[in-house]
Amino acid sequence: MEKMSETCLEQIFYGARTHNKWFDKPVMEGKLQEVYELMRLGPTSANCSPLRVFFLQSKEAKERLKLHLSPGNVDKTMAAPVTALLAYDLEFYENLPYLFPFAEAKSWFEGKKEFTETTAFRNSSLQGGYFILAARSCGLDCGPMSGFSHEGIDKEFFPEGRFKSNFLCNLGMGDPDGLPGPRAPRLSFDEACKIL
Repeated sequence: MEKMSETCLEQIFYGARTHNKWFDKPVMEGKLQEVYELMRLGPTSANCSPLRVFFLQSKEAKERLKLHLSPGNVDKTMAAPVTALLAYDLEFYENLPYLFPFAEAKSWFEGKKEFTETTAFRNSSLQGGYFILAARSCGLDCGPMSGFSHEGIDKEFFPEGRFKSNFLCNLGMGDPDGLPGPRAPRLSFDEACKIL
C-alpha cells in the first residue's frame, strides 16, 4: 500500500481546520449517507459499532439543541448547515450476532453495565474520529466540539436512556474568514512518543 497523495493529505490533515463560521450552503442527504458509508468501515472492538449519528438539520432540531449548548458554541452551531450529534448505543451488543458471528459476543456484554458503557464510549469515540476524516474526505468541513450539557442533550433527545451523547460536529462548507489564525501548535514526535 502506498502513501496517499499530497492532495488527499492536504484535504484530510494538512489544510483541514476546525471551522467556526459557515457559508449558507445546504448539505444534501446523499452527502451525509456518503460520510456514514465511509465511516462505518473503520475497525471497532469485536466490530461492535456503537456509534449512532443524529444529523440535526431542521430549525426545530437546532432549537432543541441550542438550549443545551455552551454560550460560545451557540452562534456557530446555529449557523452550520448540519450538526451531527454523535452518540453511543448502550445496547449495541444486540447487533453482535450479526456484526460478529464468529463468537457468542453478545454474552460478553449483556448484564455487564460498566464494561458495556466503557466499550460503547471508547469505540464510539474511535468511530467519531473516523467520522471527521470521512466527512473531510467527502469534501465537508468540520467543527467538532464538546461544549454542551450531556445531561441536557440526553434528556432532550434520548429520554428513554438507551443512547448517550458523546460529542457534536458541525458540518458544511466552512468560511475561512472565521478561522482564528494559523493552526495552533501540536506536540512533536519526541514530545508525545516513545519507541520501546
